[in-house]
Amino acid sequence: MTPFLIDTHIWVWYINGSQALKKSFKTLDNALKNNTLFLSAISLWEIAMLEEKKRITLGMPCIEWINQSLEKTHAQIAPISPMIAVDSCNLPGKFHGDPADRLIVATARIENFTILTRDKQILAYSRQKYISAASI
Repeated sequence: MTPFLIDTHIWVWYINGSQALKKSFKTLDNALKNNTLFLSAISLWEIAMLEEKKRITLGMPCIEWINQSLEKTHAQIAPISPMIAVDSCNLPGKFHGDPADRLIVATARIENFTILTRDKQILAYSRQKYISAASI
C-alpha cells in the first residue's frame, strides 16, 4: 500500500472532522489502519505557528491538541533527517520558498511518500514529476 504524507491542513481538517474531507475520510482511515499515514515533523511546528498567529483555533493548549491528535490516530511522525533538510534547500525545478512546504516536499521525495494535500503549489510541483501528490 502506498505510504501517504498528509499536508498540515489535511491533518487539522481530519482531526476536526471537517466536511471539507467528507469524501476522503475512508482513504485516511484505511491508511491509518495500515500504518501508511505519515505527518512531517515540520507540521507540528506549523500547527503551533498557525495557532500562535491566530489563524487556527484548537480549543485547548497546542501541545495538548497535538498529543491527543497523535494518540487518537497513531499517525507516524516522519522526522527531519539531515538528507531531508538538505534536499529541502535543493529541490529540483521550480518551487516556492515556504520552509514548511519545502520540508514536506523534501520528506516526500526522500521517503517516497505521496503527499495528500489541497495546496495548489504542491500539486503543481507534482505535475513537474519531482514528487507524487494527490488532491484529497
